[in-house]
Amino acid sequence: MTKKIYNYIALLCICVILVNCNSNKESLNTFFGGKIINPKTKFVVLYSNDKVIDTLFLNDRNKFLGTYDNLNEGLYYFQHGNENQYIYLEPKDSLMLRLNTWDFDESLVFAGKGAERNNILIDIFLETEIERKVFYQLNKLQPKAYKSKIDSIVKFKLNTYRDYIEKHPKETESYFKILKTALIYPIYSKVERYPINHVYISREDSFPKIETSFYEYRKNLNYNSNSLMYYTPYARYMTNYLYNLTYTNGHQPMKEEFSSDFTLDLLKTIDTKISSKNSKNALLKRTVLDHFYRKSSCDLNQKAFDLFLTLSSNKKDKLLVKNLVRDNKVVRKGDEIKGFKISDFTNQPINIEDFTINKNSVLLFWDKKYISKSFIGSRIPFLQKKYPLLNFAVIEIDGDNTNRIKNIDIKNQYFINSKTLKNNFLTSKIHRTILVNKNGIVENGYASISSGNIYKQLKELSEIN
Repeated sequence: MTKKIYNYIALLCICVILVNCNSNKESLNTFFGGKIINPKTKFVVLYSNDKVIDTLFLNDRNKFLGTYDNLNEGLYYFQHGNENQYIYLEPKDSLMLRLNTWDFDESLVFAGKGAERNNILIDIFLETEIERKVFYQLNKLQPKAYKSKIDSIVKFKLNTYRDYIEKHPKETESYFKILKTALIYPIYSKVERYPINHVYISREDSFPKIETSFYEYRKNLNYNSNSLMYYTPYARYMTNYLYNLTYTNGHQPMKEEFSSDFTLDLLKTIDTKISSKNSKNALLKRTVLDHFYRKSSCDLNQKAFDLFLTLSSNKKDKLLVKNLVRDNKVVRKGDEIKGFKISDFTNQPINIEDFTINKNSVLLFWDKKYISKSFIGSRIPFLQKKYPLLNFAVIEIDGDNTNRIKNIDIKNQYFINSKTLKNNFLTSKIHRTILVNKNGIVENGYASISSGNIYKQLKELSEIN
């Protein structure tokens, strides 16, 4: 018996109990609940776009249940621990899930009213993940052969879509829109990535020559959907489309980091092509921050930040970026790191000069709003193993000794009160990594542990005598 079938049978029992206990409410309310096997936390969080709808606590049997009046039909997502998945809810649904966190997506199954439409969405998601390696190999092909393969795959996906419509005529048009997005957009997302992927895999220096008809599908796609911007298949397509479009302005393939001119052109492309205010602001912010962190350097592209501040209409995003630029000016290469304390998990304050003296050090300052504990918990141990001579400190901004990160030795974990800093270099609270040599001199004031450039930078730091 497969895990999916076992989970489905177990879940049916939960649904029967739910229906029996709420038979007089079933026609009025929407239910969302289920059971988490091997839970990572004591709760599940339900979101609509980026807004929290509800926090659902697990009982002593690791089950949860939420009841909602007047719930709007649409795409939602739930988060448990550091993972999440999308669901589609309609009024009067009674959607129950069951999953094992050891195999989060693969074990996820739904039962109850609304289950069928959600089970096919998770199946499509898993299929897309499996297809990723196959699609990457297609990038070896020349444009004409590649397009022929893609056209066949799209035809197959559309047949799946039409078959579902035929068998489920009572589903809403809004759901059909999500279903088609889940099926088709990941394919076209890969088409938009084809030129740069072809360069990578073929080890060529320039893009292949592509006919206009290669992108004929674009005329049938929606480029300004606020409701879909938080849905991964759509968001990923939009990102790849905008980058591909920007490359056509005459830029050569870039592998390590993006040039200043490319970043400027990309911001302009977003401004021109995206009319939805919320979507435009989100893309502008992500672009300017991603490109900055990719460089892993305090040498920022001031023109890009200035253009962002001109194009964005989001006051919070603009303040965030202004603070980041300000922070970047406070601690820079060649400065002496001094004048503040960090606290260990015994609440013992330590002068930063004492921590870094005679040790080439890596200081990661982080805030849970901008970087996940799971990423830090996997990334830092990897870097520690790769560069054992370096002295690592993982320092939570305005944290305390209760927010420990798993997989990292508690001796490497600290926290800091940014409000006590005479020269506050953490006003944005966006994570920054400062590389300091054994003499207490900053080698890099804004490194990034997610950048490919970090390896060379840490190697050079570990070799300083």
